[in-house]
Amino acid sequence: MAGRIEDYALIGDMQTAALVCRDGTVDWLCLPRFDSHAVFAGLLGTEEHGFWRLGPAHAAGARPPAATRRTYRGESLILESEWDTPRGTVRITDFMPPRDGAPQLIRIVEGVTGRVPMRSALRMRFSYGRVVPWVHRHEERTVAVAGPDSVWFDTRTETYGKSLTTYADFTVAPGDRIAFTISWQPSHKEPPPLPEPEQSLEATEDFWREWVEQCTYHGPYREAVIRSLITLKALTYAPTGGIVAAPTTSLPEEIGGVRNWDYRYTWLRDAAITLSSLLRTGYREEARAWREWLLRAVAGDPENLQIMYGIAGERELGEAELDWLPGYEQSAPVRVGNGAAHQLQLDVYGEVTEALHLAHMTGLARNDYAALLQLKLIRYLEQHWDEPDEGIWEVRGPRRHFVHSKVMAWVAVDRTIKLIESADADGPLEKWRELRDDIHRDVCEKGYDKERNTFTQSYGSKELDASLLLIPQMGFLPPDDKRVIGTIEAIQRELSTPDGFILRYPTSGDEEGVDGLPGDEGAFLACSFWMADDLAMIGRVDEARKLFEKLLGLRNDLGLLAEEWDPRLQRQVGNFPQAFSHVPLIDTALRLTASGAYGG
Repeated sequence: MAGRIEDYALIGDMQTAALVCRDGTVDWLCLPRFDSHAVFAGLLGTEEHGFWRLGPAHAAGARPPAATRRTYRGESLILESEWDTPRGTVRITDFMPPRDGAPQLIRIVEGVTGRVPMRSALRMRFSYGRVVPWVHRHEERTVAVAGPDSVWFDTRTETYGKSLTTYADFTVAPGDRIAFTISWQPSHKEPPPLPEPEQSLEATEDFWREWVEQCTYHGPYREAVIRSLITLKALTYAPTGGIVAAPTTSLPEEIGGVRNWDYRYTWLRDAAITLSSLLRTGYREEARAWREWLLRAVAGDPENLQIMYGIAGERELGEAELDWLPGYEQSAPVRVGNGAAHQLQLDVYGEVTEALHLAHMTGLARNDYAALLQLKLIRYLEQHWDEPDEGIWEVRGPRRHFVHSKVMAWVAVDRTIKLIESADADGPLEKWRELRDDIHRDVCEKGYDKERNTFTQSYGSKELDASLLLIPQMGFLPPDDKRVIGTIEAIQRELSTPDGFILRYPTSGDEEGVDGLPGDEGAFLACSFWMADDLAMIGRVDEARKLFEKLLGLRNDLGLLAEEWDPRLQRQVGNFPQAFSHVPLIDTALRLTASGAYGG
């Protein structure tokens, strides 16, 4: 059985990523890209679906013991795990060097004290665990081949095959350093170069040190902010600038449930808010790369803007179910692809425009096509802002007039007006000022419940929605407006879990709810951070700080967050690690630091 979601560490090379469990098992790795087929899919199945175990000697078919302690090396994505055993202490360093050629996962075993027996057990399974590769020796190297893929396994330690698994049994003493590397290569090409683990480790450490040095934030929550920024950088696909929402698919929002989705793509919403956090902390190069990715992805067709694309800008992300995988803790189905790609989500126009606006305001070099794209998006919204849509949460039920979608349409128009007013673009200023007023009036008349003094999820509904917390943050209404305060307090009353975290919206258990799905889900971490932001904005800064620090306490021992928190099981749920959780963590830290609301 795979570990708990929070038991995993992330390592990656800005093109793909691996999840390493606390016991030293790699249970998830897609090669060569985030959205490629998994070589290790044990996370979503059983040991038959692929893994790489490395740790103190353990029986065949068993997992190693959990590490005594683990940490990232400084401010990097280099994982160090240590085991204290009856025979001594051993350390394993796991990392993926930023890619210059074949993708590599390198694991270095180091003896610290005593003499510790160790075992490596490598079971490669291609196509998400369905295909057993042909494993053979090529000169002094081991290679696994299946169709277009080959994975090369290199170590100076003797290996042997048993039960379709490659093993290495060895002992380390103080000062011993034994490296293991897997490298991916298209199977029709020549073998990849022999790895150089020690040089790669040094280069990887240099890369992360130099990248972190660019950060302009030096406030009291620096450790949490830096770890979140590193995580966001790890979720960036370096060749194109696209940013994945998470490196995993089908980690459930409810253990045993059906709310299991593939997040290995670039949502415009998630990428735009990621961009804003990077810009606010000094990372302009990532912002420039994402803007270029956006312009390529949208191309000359902004009228058919998708809510999400592949990491290179692909449009077709057809959804399928992998019925040979039982799912994480029997949470089925396991899905790849995402059928939400062609939904209508009007809020995306606002998020993209807000990101372009922020890039412009922070001095990112002007791009004429970016300004032209922004104008084209508003011309589309002119004709479609008053239509129902699937909304920010990608409901699979009927379309509705979601209040958040209308608010973000207002944001898109407002930020474009500001662009024109700054003389950096030309457009029908008076016409769009009227449009901005029309949208504002429509929301306030149709999306507000006067009796309860709260905005509602959609026009005519009684349900609440945590996305309404963004109304003051987007400048739609000032924080001291009684309607804003009433909405915040209503969400606290009706969408809070017993431990004070925030649900996205009401769900209906076994019945099909507003989102068109049965089942429940955990507290949505982004929404909980939004609540902390709003509390700070309305002057309840002590309450905001306490909620924020309580949220920080949900991170795993390495500072990572999934999408949600299950208050009943007291564990993380959803895809992991999740950009949409780490971005608001950064934003709330910046807001609280600016307000002086932190303690100490």
